[in-house]
Amino acid sequence: MKNIVDHDNQMTHSNRIKGKKLKQRIISQKYLFLIAIPCIIYIAIFFYGPLYGWLMAFVKYKPTRGVFGSEFVGLHYFREFFTDPDLGKIVRNTLAMSSLNLLAINTFPIILALMINEISHKVFKRTIQTITYLPHFVSFVVVANIFLELLSSNGPINEALRNMGVISTAIKFWQEPSLFWLLATFVRVWKEVGWGAIIYLAALAGIDQGQYEAAAIDGCGRIKRIFYITLPNLLPTVMVLWITNMSGLFSASFDASYMLGNATTSNVAEVIETYIYKMGLSMGLYSYSTAVSLIQTVLGFILVYITNKIAQKTTDYSLW
Repeated sequence: MKNIVDHDNQMTHSNRIKGKKLKQRIISQKYLFLIAIPCIIYIAIFFYGPLYGWLMAFVKYKPTRGVFGSEFVGLHYFREFFTDPDLGKIVRNTLAMSSLNLLAINTFPIILALMINEISHKVFKRTIQTITYLPHFVSFVVVANIFLELLSSNGPINEALRNMGVISTAIKFWQEPSLFWLLATFVRVWKEVGWGAIIYLAALAGIDQGQYEAAAIDGCGRIKRIFYITLPNLLPTVMVLWITNMSGLFSASFDASYMLGNATTSNVAEVIETYIYKMGLSMGLYSYSTAVSLIQTVLGFILVYITNKIAQKTTDYSLW
């Protein structure tokens, strides 16, 4: 009995010490906590606050009754989605477009960053950086319309090909289902590749220049220095971005599918997000679309968790 009392006293004393240390840490970092408060409030209101809407996935939602007044139906809408005849097509399109986007967005910014990093002329280097960043700030609506016009039957691309004698009749790029995934990915990469390169350029700036000097003395050329110094130093950044981007594998670009797709390419353009939009806003099936969105979110979280574990075991780099 005495041992139990002593153990309880030790635990109480240990908890008091931990409490004091926590209090001291908060006091010593009070300004950091004050700075973080607005961010915490913002996230709580705009990110966690709306999550109560997920309850709609489990009820037969009626606007007049509200979420809590609507009839509870459990997993009915989840079963309905998994038995939808269009499920296979939607998942196929989503995975195909997301995989292409993921591969492109994690590859081309690295290549662009390496190319910019090798430019020695400062003015030319800054000019290239600015030119490649600009498309990110242009609305996707504008970008989509630019490419729709460029690749239209009477657009400049077809005109140029006809004038060079490459084709006799116009290529209907946006009416060709076999080209849609590649074209949509190209448009996305064109818009975001410069912006995506920023973080890699920042990582490149942090590499110790002494490594390059030592390698140059040993006779390593530019290509070898890239493979043996630059890329290994970029690996932590690449892995973190790859892990975070994996959450979007089931979230193919809504704007690309919605704005670049048409009736001819609908069989390859419809993805989960456009399906949710159609069911929720066009057809008024709020509970059903919420259920599909919840499935999408859960799958994204699972993918991030699995990718993080794989990265942790294979490269020793991970988010947590």
